[in-house]
Amino acid sequence: QVQLVESGGGLVQAGGSLRLSCAASGSIFSINAMGWYRQAPGKQRELVARITSGGSTNYADSVKGRFTISRDNAKNTVYLQMNSLKPEDTAVYYCMLETIAADYWGQGTQVTVSS
Repeated sequence: QVQLVESGGGLVQAGGSLRLSCAASGSIFSINAMGWYRQAPGKQRELVARITSGGSTNYADSVKGRFTISRDNAKNTVYLQMNSLKPEDTAVYYCMLETIAADYWGQGTQVTVSS
């Protein structure tokens, strides 16, 4: 059983910052990558940022230069530093773990950016 526990969401004013964390635990084998996705009301879930086990990263165009993804391989933890937040960043943010066997999702954490 694999569990992903997210933390760090909340309410922030536009221009502010938040840091999300996601810790994976359980029977985890051969991690390919970890990432963050988000889903705003009435919209499809979209990739925000992803980092491979080798450290390669990719970002959605809308967050490039503002968000930074990082990971601690020893702790199976991934972070998302979000700066210069905008109201359009408001969404539920989900952590995702990619392994050779399956993909796993966290329960989601709400991020709300007020204007």
